[in-house]
Amino acid sequence: MAAGIASTSLRLAATHLLADDVSRLKYVSGTREEALRRLGIERVGDLLLHVPRRYLDFTHALTIEAAPLGEVATIVAVVDRVTLKRPRPRLTVVEVSLVDETGVLEAAFFKQPWLAQQLAPGDRLALIGKVEFSYGFKRMTAPHFEKLDGDSLAGSMVPVHPVGEGISVAWMRRIVAGALERTTVTCDPVPAGLRARRGLMSEGRALRAIHFPNDAAERGAARSRLAYDELLFLQLALRLRNRDGLLGVTPVAHTPASHVARLRAALPFALSDEQERACEEILADMADGSRVMNRLLLGDVGTGKTAVACVALAAAADTGTQAAVMAPTGVLAQQYAQKCGPLLDAAGISWTLITGSTPASERAAGTRGLREGTVSVAFGTQALLSDDVAFRRLTLVVIDEQHRFGVGQRGALRTKGPGADLLVMTATPIPRTLALSVYGDLDASIIRRRPVPGAGVSTKVLTDANRDIAYTAIREALRAGERAYVVCPLVDRSDKGDTLDDATGWGSGEGEGSRAPLHDVATEAAEIARVFPEAQVASLTGPMPAAEKDAALAAFRTGEVQILVSTTVIEVGVDVPEATVMVIENGERFGLAALHQLRGRVGRGKLPGRCFVIMQGAAGSRSRAEERLRALERTEDGFALAELDLRLRHEGEILGFRQSGGVTLRFVDLEADVELIEAAHGDAEDLLARSPALEDPKDAALRAEVVARYGDVLREVSGG
Repeated sequence: MAAGIASTSLRLAATHLLADDVSRLKYVSGTREEALRRLGIERVGDLLLHVPRRYLDFTHALTIEAAPLGEVATIVAVVDRVTLKRPRPRLTVVEVSLVDETGVLEAAFFKQPWLAQQLAPGDRLALIGKVEFSYGFKRMTAPHFEKLDGDSLAGSMVPVHPVGEGISVAWMRRIVAGALERTTVTCDPVPAGLRARRGLMSEGRALRAIHFPNDAAERGAARSRLAYDELLFLQLALRLRNRDGLLGVTPVAHTPASHVARLRAALPFALSDEQERACEEILADMADGSRVMNRLLLGDVGTGKTAVACVALAAAADTGTQAAVMAPTGVLAQQYAQKCGPLLDAAGISWTLITGSTPASERAAGTRGLREGTVSVAFGTQALLSDDVAFRRLTLVVIDEQHRFGVGQRGALRTKGPGADLLVMTATPIPRTLALSVYGDLDASIIRRRPVPGAGVSTKVLTDANRDIAYTAIREALRAGERAYVVCPLVDRSDKGDTLDDATGWGSGEGEGSRAPLHDVATEAAEIARVFPEAQVASLTGPMPAAEKDAALAAFRTGEVQILVSTTVIEVGVDVPEATVMVIENGERFGLAALHQLRGRVGRGKLPGRCFVIMQGAAGSRSRAEERLRALERTEDGFALAELDLRLRHEGEILGFRQSGGVTLRFVDLEADVELIEAAHGDAEDLLARSPALEDPKDAALRAEVVARYGDVLREVSGG
């Protein structure tokens, strides 16, 4: 969060005070200065974006006499007496008697003995709590209160800022107020006409109102303005990143012909209506010689994105140019080659596979073919970024699960073919508002339904006490000649668990059950081999050498191995139709997306799949973790799960923003801000249609804001 706050203060060097060090502000020195810096507040601009975590609404304060019984009320009164009582060992109660012109209020605070020293007769307090009546007086138990310290805060919205050791809420409020008094934002980065059309307050007013609103409506308007800024500048940054290096290039007008027709004929099934529509949109983009394609192909597990991508590969071959498909893992890259290769062969399209485990002789032949232009399609991992991989004429780049790659990796592949069309694929279902926000620079093609429905997968959440249900399912599968996965969060006991919050995970259980032992592949494989002596058991983890991973998967596919104990390395793309049972250990430690992707590995063919998610702790605890897991039992719709997860959590980690330069949306409510998101999306398009690189002098403030927030992403655009 500190990085996001600091970026704002760098926005406009000429803006009065925003770039000044906080030590120049009134009240900031010594312990308070150290406390601010520990919070990541270095400059005045950082401080102004250090917004309250909540507000105390004293706009409707009542007298003690008028406060209704049984309801939550706000009362401003003066402390008359403070008494510390110890009714029994290890229990303290601070009783505070307060008075106003209408009566007496008793307030009780349990296990907070320090309040007896902090409060004194004559202190003026504002309290919010439920009003009750007993022993002849109105009472509040554990109300929230603020000491007014002589400031006239009654009748206002009082901010409560995040603080730390060395600085109190009251001092933070006083320092922020002082900064606002001395600061005048002289250059609003959003054009006045745009603000007027969207009904947005000025940035200066929004910063003041987000800290000290007159009422809830003004606070909401301030948040909307700051949220709009986040959305607009993220959209501009994403678009400028994609356009950087594309300005001045001549897009290729791909012309689908015989290769596309032959590939379609080779498909073992007819494309669904959604697949056909996706193909039409992609081919139309590729045929447009006026602009470079930037398209997202979004489809749930098993919806047939690969077949659509193959049509795009064939279109590049029809133009006599080349295509590259980059996958996040060697397992997935190899599977692309195995699934797409026969289709490309049938269409007369040459291809090669380049990963870290490709034998030297095969790699040399493949890179030579790409360099000379005799090979049309390259499947691979980050190995495609190596210096020895060069293309004669690369015009189509396909990135699978792009959020697993850093910005630099995606850009590096695209630079091997200046002006190449980009097709991004993901099997992570994304709520529409999040897709507009984070993938808003890409046109979207969405496939929701499976073209060839499989038998499906049923999901059941278990506890450790009834794991025998899962083991019985494995035995039944083995007797039927089928196969099973067992998934663990850790590689071995020394593993620190870095994979728990997978980039596609939509967050983990947020620490719930974190003290329970975590299952690791090494220990689990030995235990599974003991429990199922009749089966051959193999392990598969990310750190394994590529050759060993390939061998383990090959043995599982052929049936030589019947049970595969794995980490989430199998999460995306692994396709073994005979695998019908999956057991996921420590299910509460995985995100919904990861679990949904994992269970998509079974039930892919004619045989029904069963997935058992084993969580630590007792069932029926109604924890957030269990609520998330129970949702998996109710639906196989990944998009419905995505929407549910968005309601349960903030969006910040849903798409692994940590891999995208720390991008996050601090003010945006993705569920409530649909209209705001669509507005910012459209405004970014309009601004760049008029000024493709924000080079117009009147867009200087816009450009400066984008560079300040996303300088690393826009190094070349900003001239840095």
